[in-house]
Amino acid sequence: MADDESPIEHKAYARVGFLGNPSDVYYGRAISFSLGNFWASVRLEPSDELIIRPHPTHDLVNFRSLDHLVHRLENEGYYGGVRLLMAICKVFRNYCKEKEVDLHGKNFTLSYETNIPRQTGLSGSSAIVCAALSCLLDFYNIRKWIKVEIRPQLILNAEKELGIVAGLQDRVAQVYGGLVYMDFSKKHLDGLGHGIYTPMGINLLPPLHLIYAENPSDSGKVHSTVRQRWLNGDEFIISTMKEVANAAEEGRTALLEKDYAKLKTLMNQNFDLRRSMFGDDVLGAMNLEMVEVARRVGAASKFTGSGGAVIVFCPDGPSQVKLLEDACHKAGFRIVPIEVVPSLLNEVDLTTLRN
Repeated sequence: MADDESPIEHKAYARVGFLGNPSDVYYGRAISFSLGNFWASVRLEPSDELIIRPHPTHDLVNFRSLDHLVHRLENEGYYGGVRLLMAICKVFRNYCKEKEVDLHGKNFTLSYETNIPRQTGLSGSSAIVCAALSCLLDFYNIRKWIKVEIRPQLILNAEKELGIVAGLQDRVAQVYGGLVYMDFSKKHLDGLGHGIYTPMGINLLPPLHLIYAENPSDSGKVHSTVRQRWLNGDEFIISTMKEVANAAEEGRTALLEKDYAKLKTLMNQNFDLRRSMFGDDVLGAMNLEMVEVARRVGAASKFTGSGGAVIVFCPDGPSQVKLLEDACHKAGFRIVPIEVVPSLLNEVDLTTLRN
C-alpha cells in the first residue's frame, strides 16, 4: 500500500483463451494466459471529491461534425471506460458492506488508459475493471481481506451491471496473470463460489502469434442460439461442449509434457468443435478467414475469445512463421509475436490463496 497521498497505478493485460473456450460458461474447463502486448492501466489519486475522469479519446463527447459522431459510434460503440469504473466502484462497495469489511472515508480520482484493440475478443473491458479493482484494494488496504479467487467474480459482476454477458475465464486470467488452468465444474462453482484455478509455468508454452483485424466490426453479426439450446438440453450442444472442455484438460497434459504435436491437434479441434456448434454465420467471414489464413500454411489456429483475434502456433518454426506473416499482410491482417505476462500475484495475494 502506498502512503496516503501517493497515486496508485495498476495494469491488467489482455487475455488469450488458449484452450477450452467457450466451455467456461458451460461448467467446463479452460487454459488462458495474460497477453503482454496489450493492456489497460488505471490510476487512482487521492482527492477531496470522488471523481471518475473521462478518457480524452475513449469517452469522447465533442465531435467535429455529425459525420464524425456517426463514424465514431459505428467504429467504437457508444461506451468508453467511465461506466466500467463506476460499476466496479459500486460492486466493490456493496461487496465490502455485505462482508462487513470497513472502508475509510477518503476520496479519490480514477482515470484510465488502454491500448487493447476494440472488438478483438481480447477482454478490453474487463482489463479496465480488473486494474481498477487492484487500485481500490490498495487504496483501502484490504487486499488481504478479499481472496484472489473471489476477485474475478467481482469484475464479472461489475460488467453484468452494464449488461455485458461473459464468463469467468477472462477475469481469472487477468487477476492471476501468467498461464492458468481453470476448472469451472458446477460442483466447484456451487460449493466454493468459484472454480479451481491452477497457475502453470509460462515457459511451458511454445512460441505463439496473434492475428487480429484492424477493423473487425463486420465480423459475426448473427445472434447465437447455442446458449438457449444448451439450457434446453440439446444433446449435440451438451456433448460437443464437453469435448471442448476436454481439449483444455488434454492440453494441460500436453503442455506439461511439452507434446507440441498434440497441442497443434487440440487447438484446431477446439475451433472446429466451436464452429460445428455456432455455425459460420455467427462466427463471421472475417474471423473464419483469420483462422484459415493460418491453416493454409500448416499452422494451428483458433479464436482467442469470441472472435476478432486468433491465436496461432507454427510447429515448423521460423520458416512457417515467415509464410504466415506474408499471408497475413496479403490478407490485410495484423500479426504479432505473443508476449506472455508472468503471474501478477504479490505476497499478500498469495497469502489469501493459502488461507
